[in-house]
Amino acid sequence: MAGYGLFCSPMTMKCLATNTPVWFCMSNLLYKTPTCGYAKKVEKGKCIVKDVLKGPELCKDPVKLTSHAVGVNILKQGDDPALKPHKEYPEWLFQLQLGPLKNIHKLEPDSREYWKVLRKEHVVL
Repeated sequence: MAGYGLFCSPMTMKCLATNTPVWFCMSNLLYKTPTCGYAKKVEKGKCIVKDVLKGPELCKDPVKLTSHAVGVNILKQGDDPALKPHKEYPEWLFQLQLGPLKNIHKLEPDSREYWKVLRKEHVVL
């Protein structure tokens, strides 16, 4: 508060020298808001057009698509891994059911498959 009084006294003297009422000068000092020189807003029409993000390039080479697992390599460097012969993969990999779910009305209510399908349908719904 002492610093505020030191700041106000020269302003009060200035007000007295110009024959302005002191209460008017003090109110201007109290309610003045500090201004900052922030960046100006960009006017319309002068904005830079943003580039559209593009996805990864698609491989259309049939030889590479049949011999390599294209898109599996997540590293920036290196090539996609080569596909192995079917004998080197485990048997369960080829037995996975990747199609649509079985119809629940055609399954027996006491079977294990019935309850698996029922649980998946309730999760999806």
